[in-house]
Amino acid sequence: MSKSFLVKTLRYSALLEGLSLLLLLFIAMPLKYMFDQPLMVEVVGMAHGVLFILYCVVLFGVGVKFKWFGMPLVLSFIASFIPFGTFYVDSKYFKKLNPAR
Repeated sequence: MSKSFLVKTLRYSALLEGLSLLLLLFIAMPLKYMFDQPLMVEVVGMAHGVLFILYCVVLFGVGVKFKWFGMPLVLSFIASFIPFGTFYVDSKYFKKLNPAR
């Protein structure tokens, strides 16, 4: 896999993972607990789980391909648990990855 493909995939997976977390926390969970409608949590929760795994796999692939280990990699992983976290690491780290290296 090329480096530019990995970086694009990482950025898209970070965006999708972050959006799915926001949907889960701010739409699906209130629907479940305030309005007794658990279906949205099942659907969005499954999608979020798949996107989280994709994000982690791609993040590991970028770490290996770019020899990018240490705090940026750890912070990028931790950011996936924090609302808006993947958007932050995208702007702080992922945009600056240079696929031409």
